[in-house]
Amino acid sequence: MSETRRKLTTIFCADVQDYTRLMGTDEEGTLASLKRCREAMGRLIESHGGRVINTWGDGLIADFPSVVEAVRAAVDTQNELAGFNARRPADGRMLFRIGINLGDVIVEGDDIYGDGVNIAARLQASAAAGGIVISSSVYDQVRNKVAVGFEFLGPLMVKNVDEGVPSYAVKIGDGKDETPPAQRSGSARPQPQPAAVMAADMAEARPAPRGRRLYGVLAVIAAVLIGINLLSWQGVFWARFPVLALAVVAALAWNRDQALLNRKITSLAIVALGIAGINLFTWTGQFWAVWPMLGIAAAMGVRWSMRR
Repeated sequence: MSETRRKLTTIFCADVQDYTRLMGTDEEGTLASLKRCREAMGRLIESHGGRVINTWGDGLIADFPSVVEAVRAAVDTQNELAGFNARRPADGRMLFRIGINLGDVIVEGDDIYGDGVNIAARLQASAAAGGIVISSSVYDQVRNKVAVGFEFLGPLMVKNVDEGVPSYAVKIGDGKDETPPAQRSGSARPQPQPAAVMAADMAEARPAPRGRRLYGVLAVIAAVLIGINLLSWQGVFWARFPVLALAVVAALAWNRDQALLNRKITSLAIVALGIAGINLFTWTGQFWAVWPMLGIAAAMGVRWSMRR
């Protein structure tokens, strides 16, 4: 039997607004979108030091050793998913609700239980579509450490918890409210904004892709190197190697920001293309790059077969 113990942790709960309606409209398309969104969410959770504990239906639960990183992961998740939804029709957008709580939980194997988890789940259920709601224990830790706004929503009543849990809505980007300013007590819950309006607001608040400036800088460097090579021409086009390296860097930066493809598999493909480019630029009649590319292809296949 697995050992049971307790720990203080940050619990992150998420689910999809109107998931039943989406499944009723297009089962296969909804499942594909859910898988893509979960992959993006899982990647962001992992990048912020968190761990996905379980998924069920349209739900996900994770925990973080850092309260600040949990909130940052939630904000990054909603920003990235806003970009994904902006390209979809209004009635087919997949909008997640996220709740975060800091609490003491029971750990049994890889699972966690207790009031700390129940509170996080209740916060998530009370969030607006595309929104984030946190408990006061989380707010006390992050209010001066995360570049977002907060709106006090009042006490949230949770089963088996005698007193209401003070809760806050996280306001992302331009500070527009994620949740209407309703006081939550008893069974009262806020009325979420329409999905189309919420997604449009979040897309407007989303900052420009981080790679955009990098692309411009890399393009200028490549142009300067080519210019130097041509102006000091001695019969050798040496600039092809640094330009190839810059192209690989640009491709990896694009891969970091895109949400359409599996990022780890795409990174391997970019590296393989870079190796092929080196082989072609140093061509001596032998395509030696076939061997490292074969190894990378095998790694890509293993990664693909182990995907969620």
